[in-house]
Amino acid sequence: MAGVLDTVNQRTQLVGENRLELLLFRLNGKQIYGINVFKVKEVLQCPKLTTMPHSSPVVRGVAHIRGGTIPILDLGLATGASPIENISQCFVIITEYNRRIQGFLVRGVERIVNMNWSDIQPPPKGLSNDNYLTAVCQVDKEMVEIIDVEQILSEVAPMRQDISEGIVDSDTQENAKKHHILIVDDSSVARKQIKRCMEQVGFATTVLCDGREAFEFLQSLVAEGKDVTQEFSMVISDIEMPEMDGYTLTTAIRNDSRLQDLFILLHTSLSGVFNEAMVKKVGADGFLAKFQPDELARLAIETVQVQSE
Repeated sequence: MAGVLDTVNQRTQLVGENRLELLLFRLNGKQIYGINVFKVKEVLQCPKLTTMPHSSPVVRGVAHIRGGTIPILDLGLATGASPIENISQCFVIITEYNRRIQGFLVRGVERIVNMNWSDIQPPPKGLSNDNYLTAVCQVDKEMVEIIDVEQILSEVAPMRQDISEGIVDSDTQENAKKHHILIVDDSSVARKQIKRCMEQVGFATTVLCDGREAFEFLQSLVAEGKDVTQEFSMVISDIEMPEMDGYTLTTAIRNDSRLQDLFILLHTSLSGVFNEAMVKKVGADGFLAKFQPDELARLAIETVQVQSE
């Protein structure tokens, strides 16, 4: 499977143009799933796994890969389906999410497809596993389900969500009451995490699910005669979102004279130097890799303090 990802590093030109590439894979049945190529570090035949006592059943074991020890999660079990069998004949997709590296055990890997974010839609209500889906799309007349990996990781290896003591004092909370934060993220888990973090500081929040919804919402406020910079002190936006990604949302805001002064923080499980370069290219004010509540709280507090001066 090494050939599947041979050209991943050549695909960066897609980012910033509301496009992405999905690595397609299967679990136990005929259903096809997808994962953003930019989350994928490597695809390989499942190596020998070492069972870890007292770990979640979803963690089938750990593998020693390129000098590191990586947990391998069974995506079948993680989404409420049956476990993947005959794992020696299966594949592992090595990924990086939220500053962590893990492998996802899958039955088979198909191919990479080039997509437009506008063709990626929220999952229809009523799907049996919609709790674990963040989006769907059509490829060759077949539905591809995009798994909400943040949901899975929050269940298998929960991250700390509360702000540490000493970061928020009474003066900070009093000042925060004057400010409103717009949160944009397609993952229900991420939305709850960010909202909880901001409200612990004392901010009011409005939460939306994707970039297009956010842009249309901001435009509607302007149409009502409102000054969006008075309505919102900060926009905290994910990058990967159906219909309109965070880069495209930022570009659209910066190209609209009525919105362009909004403070925009891109907050994403995509990490690395490349993303920081893209943040500057599209004109965002900052970039923060998910999810560190202390760092997010500090940045928001500092931002509104500067605005209040």
